[in-house]
Amino acid sequence: MYENKIPIHVREGLSRMTRETEHCTGLQMNICMSYGSRGEIVNAVRSVVQEAMKNPISYGSRIDEIEFERHLLTNHCGGDPDILIRTSGEIRISNFLLWQLAYSEMFFVDKPWPAIEKADLLHIIRTYAQGRIRRYGK
Repeated sequence: MYENKIPIHVREGLSRMTRETEHCTGLQMNICMSYGSRGEIVNAVRSVVQEAMKNPISYGSRIDEIEFERHLLTNHCGGDPDILIRTSGEIRISNFLLWQLAYSEMFFVDKPWPAIEKADLLHIIRTYAQGRIRRYGK
């Protein structure tokens, strides 16, 4: 479906990375390519509606945030991100994980991603761990 949007050299690189790391089991990597959060949300709504139409009586009463999240592309990721690091001096989320970032702590860094150093990440982690109070909308 999206193959035409992704250049062949990128697809080949992803295939090589997948082959070379298929033995790894400690971490999970998610790559968002040709992704837009608004489209993800619209597709999730379509999926919820389709399920509700199949069984309106039992399914309709179950529709809540947890059920909706089950239809998002990130449903297998183990929860929403705690931190978003936005690089390159941009101060926006650019249609990225709009639902999932609702309670994430956001850090904006002026450097482009390749220039981020260990010290930058340690500063963000320390700031998050020491200075942020997570209230989750309360």
